[in-house]
Amino acid sequence: MMMVSTKGRYALRVMIDLAEHDPESYIPLKEIAERQEISEKYLEVIVKSLTKAHFLEGLRGKGGGYRLTRDASTYTVASVLKITEGSLAPIACLSDDPNTCNRAASCKTLPMWMGLEKVIEDYLGGITIQDLANTGNEADNYVI
Repeated sequence: MMMVSTKGRYALRVMIDLAEHDPESYIPLKEIAERQEISEKYLEVIVKSLTKAHFLEGLRGKGGGYRLTRDASTYTVASVLKITEGSLAPIACLSDDPNTCNRAASCKTLPMWMGLEKVIEDYLGGITIQDLANTGNEADNYVI
């Protein structure tokens, strides 16, 4: 099954943290690291990939930090996780486009896995960073 790495989980926390603050201000990474209780060094790796994907923009020097490049409601959980995880595919062969498995044409389980991938994509694609920033810790907010 798809396992979301710490990089993926922490990327979501960074995005939510930034969504909860003034969108015009650059937030120092040190502040985000302290609030989220994540190593600043590890966050540097994460924000680098988010910046490269144009999800964040950074400013160096005094008054510097990071901010979202657009409104938090335009980022989906799926889009953030695709940056950090590379794919949301539940099995390896679905990560390849086109599928290069030599058994794909005769695989009895492939349609099921494709269906699961669609459920994952639809579910995570329907939740935005703004949605997550607006909620408390109610576990049943996103129960299907």
